[in-house]
Amino acid sequence: MNSENQCNFNKFAANYYKLKLENFIARRILGKDKKFFSYPILPISVTSIALGLAVMIIAVSVVTGFQEQIRNKIIGFGGHIQIKNYDNNESLEPLPILNNQNWLKEIKEIKGVKHVQAFAQKAGVIKTETEIEGVILKGVGCDFNSDFFSKSLIQGKMITWKDSAKSDEILISKYLTDKLKLKLGNKVFIYFIQDPPRIRKFSIAGIYDTGFEEFDKKFVISDIGHIQKLNNWKENQVAGFEVLLDDYKDIDKLSEKVSETVGYDIEAKSIKQLHPEIFDWLKLFDMNVVIIIVIMSLVSAITMISTLLIIILEKTRDIGILKALGANNWMIRKIILIKTLYILGKGLLLGNLIALSLCIAQLKFGLIHLNQQSYYMPYVPVNLNFQYIFLINLFTFILCLLLMIGPSFIITRISPVKAIRFD
Repeated sequence: MNSENQCNFNKFAANYYKLKLENFIARRILGKDKKFFSYPILPISVTSIALGLAVMIIAVSVVTGFQEQIRNKIIGFGGHIQIKNYDNNESLEPLPILNNQNWLKEIKEIKGVKHVQAFAQKAGVIKTETEIEGVILKGVGCDFNSDFFSKSLIQGKMITWKDSAKSDEILISKYLTDKLKLKLGNKVFIYFIQDPPRIRKFSIAGIYDTGFEEFDKKFVISDIGHIQKLNNWKENQVAGFEVLLDDYKDIDKLSEKVSETVGYDIEAKSIKQLHPEIFDWLKLFDMNVVIIIVIMSLVSAITMISTLLIIILEKTRDIGILKALGANNWMIRKIILIKTLYILGKGLLLGNLIALSLCIAQLKFGLIHLNQQSYYMPYVPVNLNFQYIFLINLFTFILCLLLMIGPSFIITRISPVKAIRFD
């Protein structure tokens, strides 16, 4: 080994044993002892950090879970992106578009696009012997992705499409069946106000309940052939296409890409553009999360600063002795910081265990229930995003560490002579 390598090895060994010494002193001189005032303070600090972190993780998980559930319900009724004929008329019955467009294949091949399906909509009125209710008849075909409605079905089955003729089956919401006093298998008459007025008879094949009353009270799902017939459209004409994506996060980027693909005479709008009021409302929850994270982080940081000051005050005499023995200010500061990092680490570990246990229990068993009419879902939703959890832990750790560095400078002002005489 040459002299340069030997020198580097000696430096490494010296730093290693110095760190071991600092760890040893931190564990011994600042160890648990009931006679010290800091003895009950340390578990209180750990508990405070743990509860603060648990509150942050739970808050983020619940809010993102709520946002995700609402988004999925809106997307289930209209897809991530809707493609329709460019028309200034914002009615439910836009100009028809051919279902064999050249750009359809290009859109399906775009990375991130999961599925493309045709649709049509028409306003109508359901009339029974005692009740009347306005609805939107949404027509879909055999290319319809029924995953969302299959999960929301509480009675019956999905519509069965026929190759030779239109299906007279419909899906209707629990909200409408309760209000109109209908049951599974009942015959339903839907009236369409046009010239001349028309009536269609349907059979209830399935009853769904998404919990999102704003949409449940409007939408009835049927075979698209009925709307084509009512509008005097050809079999290759539809109102538009719904594009489903693999990931909601790509909606803005892919919406622009789809819009460029379809050309100037066709418009492609994301579900965010079609329902801006709902998505603006969901954004407000982000501010609540930010406020909770800031408050809880500050509580944890203040707890750590208070703990650090108590340790320094209580160990002033020991600090003086270490200085008299040759320890410099940086070494003593590291010893104190190592101890507070032990406390911070225990708090973070306990906080994660508490938060994850409660979130997993809620996910598995739905322990906390909600009023579905008010909150659009029967129980508190939870979204365990480990990327968010890691960032919350990292933010809390860095904030507490930075705020602890300042109070540790008090050590540099401690005089060994005065400290040894300190009582």
